[in-house]
Amino acid sequence: MKELTPEQIQDNWNKLMKLIDDTFEGDRLKNLKEMYTYFEDRMCVAPASGKEHYHNAHVGGYVEHVLHVVDLSVKIRKMWEVEGATIDFTEEEVVFAALHHDLGKVGDMKKDYYVPQDSDWHRKNQGSIFKHNGDLQFMTVTDRAIFLLNQFNIKMTENEYIGLRLTDGLYEEANKNYYVSYIPERQLKSNIAYVLHQADSMATHIEYDQWKRGEEKEEIKVQGRVENIKKAVTMEETSEQLSKKSKDLFNELFGDK
Repeated sequence: MKELTPEQIQDNWNKLMKLIDDTFEGDRLKNLKEMYTYFEDRMCVAPASGKEHYHNAHVGGYVEHVLHVVDLSVKIRKMWEVEGATIDFTEEEVVFAALHHDLGKVGDMKKDYYVPQDSDWHRKNQGSIFKHNGDLQFMTVTDRAIFLLNQFNIKMTENEYIGLRLTDGLYEEANKNYYVSYIPERQLKSNIAYVLHQADSMATHIEYDQWKRGEEKEEIKVQGRVENIKKAVTMEETSEQLSKKSKDLFNELFGDK
């Protein structure tokens, strides 16, 4: 499992706060900073998922993932623009939606969304490092995100709502009505949802790939240690065999004297 140092966790938090300061202003900035201050202790250490083979299922994984999605969202928005797509949303709007697409994973006003997995069986056999907090009222991650923003009077534009609401694409069953429609009037009128979904999907798969490569490297290290132990044992056995042969030869030559 990937582990961030306390310094890395603090550095990611500082990057997040700077991003907010640089992007927003006025009452919106004030309300956002109030919310982030309220959740700071929990948000800093929150994971982005519960199972190690998903993405960023480690302490500090949430903020790391959010920063990743924001960065990719800005880059992908620019790519769509260069390729001639209609860009009817601002960079501030795409940053806002990316920042808060997973906000529901912080939990509610009092309780965490993820809690440590206390089952050794689930940890060993399913890679479950964290589990969902059963004490929380059930909501989708997106619905909880919108609920939390409302608690701090943080308003959003229509583009931001659509981007945030649909970031999970068709992985979220409730999004089907938005993405799959043969009625022109019901089809999405902005590309922001596609940009956000592409960024989130890309970040998630890259984070999974990084975890997988890390696991493979660790496995190679373990195999190397095992091979070294085997060699050491073999050498010890060989040494014992040579010693026995020497004794037998000595006894054969000089045993009677």
